[in-house]
Amino acid sequence: MSGHSKWATTKHKKAVIDGRRAKLFAKLIKNIEVAARLGGPDLDGNPTLYDAVQKGRKSSLPNDNIERAIKRGSGQDAGAAEYVTIMYEGYGPNGVAILIECLTDNKNRAAADVRVAVTRNNGTMADPGSVSYMFSRKGVILVAKEAGVTEDSILEAVLEVGVEDVEDRGEQFVITTDPSDMVAVRTALQGAGIDYESADVEFVSSMPVQVDADTARKVIKLIDALEDSDEVQNVYSNFDMSPEVLAELEND
Repeated sequence: MSGHSKWATTKHKKAVIDGRRAKLFAKLIKNIEVAARLGGPDLDGNPTLYDAVQKGRKSSLPNDNIERAIKRGSGQDAGAAEYVTIMYEGYGPNGVAILIECLTDNKNRAAADVRVAVTRNNGTMADPGSVSYMFSRKGVILVAKEAGVTEDSILEAVLEVGVEDVEDRGEQFVITTDPSDMVAVRTALQGAGIDYESADVEFVSSMPVQVDADTARKVIKLIDALEDSDEVQNVYSNFDMSPEVLAELEND
């Protein structure tokens, strides 16, 4: 799951170390292929590809996999699929809003996978537009808390390049920008010697809903089922949790 969710960081860490690692790698490779196809293989001239590769490296995706994905996507090697992006909308347990982003070469297979995962996990599909109005596209940059990296140092680095918010999430800072400003913000951070973990354009909810631990477990089960599909690239939701609920879930 992506976006401003407090659960996202924990989910990513678990994906890197457990059996979901292979699926994470497959999604990262798909992102790299698509970015190379749309903007070419030059990282300096293709910021979307640069960020996709950066995210792959931060997730320990082997360099050989990255290079092969770039070559397939840019047409230097054969074997690239023609992926299209499809968005599905739905509701999870207790009416939590869900946006499901698929990157697929088979629309029928993607639709079937999404519908099965949603209906089997206490969710319902929704008509286009009934959920998406609760979300806005934002640039989301994650910066790990390291020596010398503070909220003040981040703000000083990006003050003139269009940051909307900097949030302290304990182990990392979450920087939110307009999508058109994300590359400038990421570049400003690098210029100030501040490393970042990832930079993505995501759907962030403008209408977050606080949930209890029981509801959070049910929503996360639904999201896990969706993310098990090779067709599903990202899942966004408007559920949020108090620190107490998050701590309870992390101890499960």
